[in-house]
Amino acid sequence: MKVAIIGGGIAGLGLALNLHARGIDCEVFESVPEVKEMGVGITLLPHATRELAALGVLAQLEAVAIENLESVFFNRFGQFVYKELRGRHDGYSTPELGIHRGKLHRILFENVLLRLGADKVHTGHRCVRVDQTEHHASISFALSDGSTRTVQADIAVACDGVNSTVRKQFFPDDKICFAGINTWRGVTVHKPILTGKSYMRIGSIDTGKMVVYPIVDNVDGQGNQLINWMAEIRLPDTPMNDWNKLGSGADCVQYFKDWKFPWLDVPHLILSAQRVFEYPMVDKDALPQWSFGRITLMGDAAHPMYPRGSNGSAQGLIDARTLADVLQQHTDVVAALKHYEQLRLPTTAKVVQTNRTTPPDFIIMKADELSGNQPFHHIDDLISQEALRQISDQYKQVAGFAAKS
Repeated sequence: MKVAIIGGGIAGLGLALNLHARGIDCEVFESVPEVKEMGVGITLLPHATRELAALGVLAQLEAVAIENLESVFFNRFGQFVYKELRGRHDGYSTPELGIHRGKLHRILFENVLLRLGADKVHTGHRCVRVDQTEHHASISFALSDGSTRTVQADIAVACDGVNSTVRKQFFPDDKICFAGINTWRGVTVHKPILTGKSYMRIGSIDTGKMVVYPIVDNVDGQGNQLINWMAEIRLPDTPMNDWNKLGSGADCVQYFKDWKFPWLDVPHLILSAQRVFEYPMVDKDALPQWSFGRITLMGDAAHPMYPRGSNGSAQGLIDARTLADVLQQHTDVVAALKHYEQLRLPTTAKVVQTNRTTPPDFIIMKADELSGNQPFHHIDDLISQEALRQISDQYKQVAGFAAKS
């Protein structure tokens, strides 16, 4: 069996490592000519780090990441709403990590090169079409040097992201869903905030929301950290941010100009950023199917979701392990791809919907509702910590990391 993996992102590289571990031949085809450390931060929840531990890369990731101690929620007035321990500190066998996305990608990429061999990894290959016969899949690529190439394999797995060419081929009317939420993501050198291992959510999208967490410790040799932040706001009739364009803190600081708390000056954090990227917050409606004969979808190509629960990477890694397992178990590859779809499509569709309606920051939305969106004396006057814990646990249940394991 030979598997062609279209896309060398987190899901595609995770699939390559999973297939290699099971003795299944595969090759990775990535569109960019050169893989570089790009982007800002990402949070790896326990169900993601569990998958990465099984792939033998967790120790390398922990060496360049920060292990989260707690998750803390505040309203837009900087008032405490709720907190809970995270990862190993809450009884899981693997940690919750804050890490630079580029470092995560580089470590996965280097492990694929080491284990599979450089001849199995092809950059500068942009997929333009997939076809198939009864006996093989055929993938057509446009190469970065202007030439073209066609590759045959027993299976083609599209891991080519939210703007997947393969998904568009099977669903030509497929569109991204934008509900008026724009985001800005930045990284800022800053002194440790709260414990220095705290993942913070502040406010909610209708009045402005910030997600703030550290991703590199002692980044300057003076005890400061590299702090990752994401600003979000929903505005009616607003155009989508352009994710191909660099952003600026000046574009979003107006929504947070009064957010100066004893423990964090939010405008200063935003305006002191080393770099800022602008993105729209988008997802796509769940598909009726992912697998078409010898071709299937994975990760963001299959189930792009709002980045509200740190869940996209985890779901892509679970996809990868699940598909590798079923390919090892089945002799009929077409049946294997259908089995993979049956195992993963309903679960991820529920996560997509939950990220739209009741994401983790629903905790803050609930506090705002009970307080009339005004400052309160104490959160316990409105709702108990146990009731807020139940909201958190419900999300974990949907996302697949409720059980401590």
